[in-house]
Amino acid sequence: DLIVHVRDITHPETILQKATVLSVLKNLNLPSHLLDSMIEVHNKVDLIERYKPTEENALPISALHGHGLEELKEEIEKKILTATGKKILTVSVNLEGPQLSWLYKEATVQEVEVMPEDGTARVKVIIGNSAFGRYKNLFPN
Repeated sequence: DLIVHVRDITHPETILQKATVLSVLKNLNLPSHLLDSMIEVHNKVDLIERYKPTEENALPISALHGHGLEELKEEIEKKILTATGKKILTVSVNLEGPQLSWLYKEATVQEVEVMPEDGTARVKVIIGNSAFGRYKNLFPN
């Protein structure tokens, strides 16, 4: 669904390495949308003082120090959701009804926050558009 190209930005041949990787990927006859949505990651930015990417949309990170990893995670999540036609939603469900069980079967449940005072839960799910349409039809409230 997604290509993440991680480069050692401190390597003296990093530009040539990028060209080589892109050439290999093009020769694999991958779908163009994969190449167009590829995430470019510049690693080891901690070794270059005040590093700023010169390439548009490149994400600077330091895997060693954890710098930029949250932004990378968010970008990966966003692109995967776009590529798969899914979205992340939080829905309120009645715990006495079948909604929670249905969501476990038809979606990816990420988090459940139970509200014992009113017998409901807030459920964070990853769900496709068609599954969400079925959910809304089955459980209009």
